[in-house]
Amino acid sequence: MQQKVLITGNSSGIGLGLSKEYLAQKWKVYGLSRRGSPELDSHLYDIQCDLNNIENIEPTLSTLLSGVKQLDLVFLNAGIFGSISKLRDKDVAHFENVMRINVWANKVILDYLFCNNIKVKQVIALSSGAATSINQGWSAYSLSKTSLNRLIEFYAEEFSETHFLSLAPGLVDTAMQTYLCDEQSVPEADFPSVKKMRQAQGTKNMPPAREAARAITKIVPDLVTLPSGSYADVRTL
Repeated sequence: MQQKVLITGNSSGIGLGLSKEYLAQKWKVYGLSRRGSPELDSHLYDIQCDLNNIENIEPTLSTLLSGVKQLDLVFLNAGIFGSISKLRDKDVAHFENVMRINVWANKVILDYLFCNNIKVKQVIALSSGAATSINQGWSAYSLSKTSLNRLIEFYAEEFSETHFLSLAPGLVDTAMQTYLCDEQSVPEADFPSVKKMRQAQGTKNMPPAREAARAITKIVPDLVTLPSGSYADVRTL
């Protein structure tokens, strides 16, 4: 039977890279993203949905996954960084927006799958090293990824037949890194945490999204040996 994967945020970055990798392996790929995937493939089932609009997620999934009874893998990849700034300069609305997309949209997606009795073998939520570290300016993003990790822990407790994992992909050359490495947008003097990223950009320590996605797909089968609900970083596996 052909294997099936649901990937959110598959229009660019790691999500697009994952889509390409699984399509190359002849999986059925179900994609959900704001802009839609640029890939054209007979095994790709793609639909546009802005995860910021929580109320649209369930009806969109109902269309995308019509007739689907089982998913071998779900990648909760979609997310936003927001903007880098000092905590006191961010209003609550900024935090709410980041949390809505990075955390609560994923809850809606998982609830839809389980409430509609779609059997899911493995769920991987794309987390970040920022979930376990404190970097000035990263507060909204870090809080959202920390919350995502804990959300995955709770689901693992409730759904023992599915393996859950929060996975940090390491530094990857995506639009987020382009923003953080722009000196005009993010002055290093104000936010010294970006220095490491700027040093890594263009080196093997910050691979392109497709390369990072390929590395992730190679370790996916072994991730089920880790405790369900746990957090892992690809750089330590």
